[in-house]
Amino acid sequence: MPDIIIVEDNKEIGTLLCDFLRRENYTVSLADTGEKALSIFEQYGAKLLVLDIGLPGLDGFSVCSRIRETSNTHILIASAKTDKESTLKGLQIGADDYVSKPFDVDILIAKINGIFKRKYAREEIICNNLKLNTVTQTLTVEGKAVSVTEKEFQLLRLLVENKGITLKKDYLFNSVWGSDSESEPQTLTVHIKWLREKTEKDPKKPEHIITVWGTGYRYE
Repeated sequence: MPDIIIVEDNKEIGTLLCDFLRRENYTVSLADTGEKALSIFEQYGAKLLVLDIGLPGLDGFSVCSRIRETSNTHILIASAKTDKESTLKGLQIGADDYVSKPFDVDILIAKINGIFKRKYAREEIICNNLKLNTVTQTLTVEGKAVSVTEKEFQLLRLLVENKGITLKKDYLFNSVWGSDSESEPQTLTVHIKWLREKTEKDPKKPEHIITVWGTGYRYE
């Protein structure tokens, strides 16, 4: 499932938005017609649509109405149609918000970040170039899916949720494996090594999963 579908027939605007959102670690699909938008949504779904109104073929109002028949996904209309009637129509057929074009990209990104923080904060943890889905226990690094085991995910989540704080080895081991685990404490070191290989640009010179000698580990 993509995080966001951008529905925009202006290639320059659509590409710009996609680039900015991918830098924020969202997975994004771009559709330049209403028909393509519905096809992507029906096949994959999405958590948010940024929807233009003036599309060739099926217009944005029709796309919004069709999606609202089956889904309550967040729909943000971004349109040059700024008159009161268009705004009211968009909201009345089910859009959650209406943004006027031309818009400030930074403000739009901040609005989208706010939507995700409010609606999906319990489901996703985003930190630096990482995105952890706490429901599916999956990880993406710089927008690319990375395979992790259950223990690796639990360990990384614990570090990320306590970023900047040094966590002792005993605490990490007991939290992830349990105090009565038959696993050797050395397994923590091995899992840290694996996580660095999967998340760091240079695992031998980690920038994020930091060893605090004699104590434990800290996520920067």
